[in-house]
Amino acid sequence: MIRIANAQLWVHDQNEALDFYTNKLGWEVRADVTLEELGDFRWLTVGPPGQEDFSVVLMAIPGAPVMDSETGKQVRELMGKGFAGTVFLSTDDCQASYEELKARGVEFTEEPEERPYGIDSGFRDPSGNAFRLTQVRDLASL
Repeated sequence: MIRIANAQLWVHDQNEALDFYTNKLGWEVRADVTLEELGDFRWLTVGPPGQEDFSVVLMAIPGAPVMDSETGKQVRELMGKGFAGTVFLSTDDCQASYEELKARGVEFTEEPEERPYGIDSGFRDPSGNAFRLTQVRDLASL
């Protein structure tokens, strides 16, 4: 069986991202390895406690030859607008999770709001990556 192991997010600064994901979201470091033989490439992964089989790679935007400067600029612009992708997080209690994360310093772009599918809110990480925090209703009961 093929399983998802990691997903990747581009980040402007891996140290800033590490601080946000561990101290504000409460996630755990899964790997933090620097490979000198690859030009000090840093493989940095984090994930939510209790979900050990999945992690998010916090990937620094590379330069040439991996990514040309124009593409790097476009990626940074999309990230700044919150349009480089979205991570969807689920919770049993959106309001309580919102309050907990807000107390840790997470700045929300949208407060929890009733939607047809449940309660939903939004925030971004320091690099501009968009997150949805959702308490999904049992869709079978709708």
